[in-house]
Amino acid sequence: MMGIFHIIEYDFRNFFRYKWWLAGLISMNLADLFVMAIVYNKMVDPELARQIMGYFSFFAPGVTILGLFASAFMIGREVNMEVRREIHYYMLSLPLSRIELALGRLLAGGLRGMMYMSPLLLTTFAFLGIPSPFQLLIILAALFLLAMGISGLSIAIAVSTSSFEKFVTARGLVYYVLFFCSTIFYPLSLIQSLGEEGIMPQPLVTLAAINPLSNGADIIRSFLLGIPAFTLDMVMNLALFSALFATTAIFAYMKIIQRT
Repeated sequence: MMGIFHIIEYDFRNFFRYKWWLAGLISMNLADLFVMAIVYNKMVDPELARQIMGYFSFFAPGVTILGLFASAFMIGREVNMEVRREIHYYMLSLPLSRIELALGRLLAGGLRGMMYMSPLLLTTFAFLGIPSPFQLLIILAALFLLAMGISGLSIAIAVSTSSFEKFVTARGLVYYVLFFCSTIFYPLSLIQSLGEEGIMPQPLVTLAAINPLSNGADIIRSFLLGIPAFTLDMVMNLALFSALFATTAIFAYMKIIQRT
């Protein structure tokens, strides 16, 4: 555990090197909430606004998930840079096993995502109310699973791309698909109605329903807004997503840093 702790400490030091940049990102996320959500609140259909209790309330949990995703994904950029510059060979000289290195990077990415999204989650609580201790525990556990899965997805992409340009392209594609085929910006009922009318392809509707970002946002909404109803499937989907990409990332990272 000490070896893993040292890797986490190393990644957190790197994370705080960009503290002013991080402060700017958090400010941008809060601006999304206070500007975009308030403006959209006046544009949303009144009946839909009534169902989701106002767009501001609906979007606040979505901003939390946006921040969590962006920050947890940053670990992939650093891993990709290390692979391209062959810094990972230096990692092999440390008195650490490859599994310790892989687990440390994965945990660091997830924990950094949790730390970054904390101000956004607290802002959501300030406007929508404080959940019960049990509900808060479920929310934090679900968000940690989501952060670990995102961290694993990022590392898996990082070690499978040979250039920074390819990594950025893959990251942009993942951002686009997961962000906009989710319930971050729109309720699932609206997405499903668009699918029924033939406006949105059915595969995208299905993706929005099983998207881990949708599950993360909807778990927060279920406790703070009462909609949608909380189900264990939400947590199970997040656990499956986390386990799949965490395992993939560990084996991929161990493979890429082995001596050749």
